[in-house]
Amino acid sequence: QVQLVESGGGLVQTGGSLRLSCEYSGFTLEDYVIGWFRQAPGKEREGVSCTRKSDGSTHYTDSVKGRFTFSRDNAKNTVYLQMNSLKPEDTAVYYCAAGRYGTLNPYLYDYFGQGTQVTVSS
Repeated sequence: QVQLVESGGGLVQTGGSLRLSCEYSGFTLEDYVIGWFRQAPGKEREGVSCTRKSDGSTHYTDSVKGRFTFSRDNAKNTVYLQMNSLKPEDTAVYYCAAGRYGTLNPYLYDYFGQGTQVTVSS
């Protein structure tokens, strides 16, 4: 059974940092890739970061480039999203998801976690 569990969200001031964790089970990274997504109130879910299975490269949406970093610990079955220089517009529920393709399109992912709230105060 595929499961993804996010943690690490919270309230932070503008310019602050948070590290999100996503612990996964029921599959390996040979079968799926993991992406990070977010959804702000009244907005569609958007891709934040993903990895490509073909070459392991990591990709980011333009608004977070240079501020967010995707990493993983295979021994712990966990991936991370380090978020620095946070802005109020980063406020959203953040999700990790498992899919067959390394893309920022959330509709191409098969499994999502329950999400973790990130709130950045101005």
